[in-house]
Amino acid sequence: MRKGSEGCHSPKCMPLKPICDQSKAKADNSLLPNPSQSKQVNIQWVPIHPRYTLKDLILDSTTSNQLLDVISYHQNHDLIFHKWGLEERFASQDGLAVNLYGPPGTGKTMAAHAIVDALDAMVICVDYAEIESKYVGETSKNLSRLFQAAEEQNAVIFFDEADALLSKRVTNMTSATDVSVNQTRSVLLNLLNQYRGVILFATNFIQNFDAAFLRRIKYHIQFHLPDETLREQLWRAYIPSKMPCQVDCSYLARKYSGISGSDIANAVFSAAVGAARNQEKYILQQRFEDAIQHCLDAKKANFGGDITVSKRIISDEELKHKFESGV
Repeated sequence: MRKGSEGCHSPKCMPLKPICDQSKAKADNSLLPNPSQSKQVNIQWVPIHPRYTLKDLILDSTTSNQLLDVISYHQNHDLIFHKWGLEERFASQDGLAVNLYGPPGTGKTMAAHAIVDALDAMVICVDYAEIESKYVGETSKNLSRLFQAAEEQNAVIFFDEADALLSKRVTNMTSATDVSVNQTRSVLLNLLNQYRGVILFATNFIQNFDAAFLRRIKYHIQFHLPDETLREQLWRAYIPSKMPCQVDCSYLARKYSGISGSDIANAVFSAAVGAARNQEKYILQQRFEDAIQHCLDAKKANFGGDITVSKRIISDEELKHKFESGV
């Protein structure tokens, strides 16, 4: 030992303090995940009664007729394939996959429930977050369990926001995650080929679908933003008869376009809340106009300003009618 080292008090000479004692370190290590002890919890797939019927839908005639075709396909399967002989020209057609696509808030989820109701069935509503697992291969197993549960319970499967599940497969795989994603897609393709029941998908982003899934889905039904006639029907449908209001639904339908049924529902709700907060006796027209404008502003901001929101120019005669009627 060098002379003088015993009396060295420089920070460089001071011994390092342990970050934690051995008992604490042991306790901390026990909190680390142990793959050998990890246990995946089995998901219980429980069918529910559909929440909507065909009478609840306010859609254009083209979309409505396509929904009726889906119901007819299932109800008249024996007539179409056996008595009319389509089974001689087509492979196994026992299963039925339907994709409902279009802008948000246009009634896709409601339509899915209405289809199930028309088929007098129950539905298993699937959230992709419930299926997805951090354990490699477990997502595919969850899918297999889902299809088995639906078949055993004779239930319709409904995948909302299906683009998360049916997206394009990874072509340049660089990680185990990429391999797992492709494995999940392949398993789902096989399940679709083998399944004999009804499967419904809904998405806002059909452009993200893998082409292999598009080919296996029998019906692709597009949902559109409502035109003026449908917008008026939606305003009238969402404003309760008990609501004390002064509102011209036809005027709102003419003036505000580029909105969905969901936007109209939110506007009615917002107008009611604002009027109640201010203890207003009646909900005036301006409340509804302000509310729908807020919806449009939010949509415009969401699209980075790249959205066309049109307001119809109101004639002097219509303005006169508006003021004379007090709306």
